[in-house]
Formats: sequence, C-alpha cells, structure tokens
Amino acid sequence: MASLILKRSSPSSLKSIVDGLRIGASSRAYASVAAGSDIVAAAPGVSLQKARSWDEGVSSNFATTPLKDIFKDKKVVIFGLPGAHTGVCSQQHVPSYKNNIDKFKAKGIDSVICVAVNDPYVMNAWAEKLQAKDVIEFYGDFDGSFHKSLDLGKDLSAALLGHRSERWSAYIEDGKIKTINVEEAPSDMKVSGADVILGQI
Repeated sequence: MASLILKRSSPSSLKSIVDGLRIGASSRAYASVAAGSDIVAAAPGVSLQKARSWDEGVSSNFATTPLKDIFKDKKVVIFGLPGAHTGVCSQQHVPSYKNNIDKFKAKGIDSVICVAVNDPYVMNAWAEKLQAKDVIEFYGDFDGSFHKSLDLGKDLSAALLGHRSERWSAYIEDGKIKTINVEEAPSDMKVSGADVILGQI
C-alpha cells in the first residue's frame, strides 16, 4: 500500500493529495441506484438537514427534512460532493451550478440542491461564503446515511476527510432518477458539473 508523507502544506494540498492518490479511481463501487430508481425508496427513513445557523437549528428543534418532501412532485437537480470548504467543491463544482441557475429554471427545474456529508451549520456558512444560498438549496447529510443508502459513500481518510461521498449529480422527477453521473475519482469534475446535466434534462 502506498504511503504519503507531507512535509509542508499549501493552499492546493488537498487537491494534490487526492489527485496524487487517485482515491477510488480503480476500485470505486458504483452507486446502487440508476436511471429509473426511486431515490426515496432507496434510502428509507432517511432525512437531510437544510443548511441553517445554529440558532435556527435550535429554534426548529433540530428538525430534518424527509426525502419525500424534497423530491415528491418536483423536478430536482441534485449534486453531491466530498465536503464543504474543499478545493474543487468550492472553486468549480458549486460555481458551475450557481452560474447556470437561469438555464435550469428555463428547463423547468424546481430546485437545484447541493448535498455533502457535513453538518447543516457548516453547509450554511459555506453557502453564504460562496454567495450561493439564494439560488441553490444546501443540505447536510451529517451522518452519511443518505450517501451510504445509495452506495455513494467514500472513505477519504487519506485526505484527512474521513468518510464522505463520491462526487456526483442526478436529475430526478417526482422521486424517480432520470439520470445519474458519478465521477471516477472525487477529485474529478468531468461528468458531474452543471454543463453535463443540463444536456441530459
């Protein structure tokens, strides 16, 4: 097994680590869901946590959002990523959707959603930093149960992230997956960006 020694970190160290190791590039397990799958049925009993401040969490009694409330009777584009405040996620993935939000609306999409294995408070701070909260709905999957249910979980301990998720995207109508794209490695953004899924709707 390869080992990695870091002598000095740099602002791009996370991307270089993941790129260098190509985490999961040759051994990635494909998602258990595919076109035609019901995403709600694939993750029974699972809820997500809408991005919010701590005070908002307290005032809502730490309420969560069932998947059926997110997807039922709606046209939704959802994209998942390894984590808030990380390189490719911040610099490329979220901006690709933020910058194309009008195109999604023109295609009749009700919601564009970003989900990551983070708590909703981190997701909230990140969304605000990216100035994307007004156009994209951010949700936390705090315990990873959503991604585990879809076989989209990923161990990124080599990059000091622990158990996170693949980088992926999907177009969903009334809970039914119409198309799903999963990157070969979490450091890639070849098939999960906005430009690709816009062409699949």
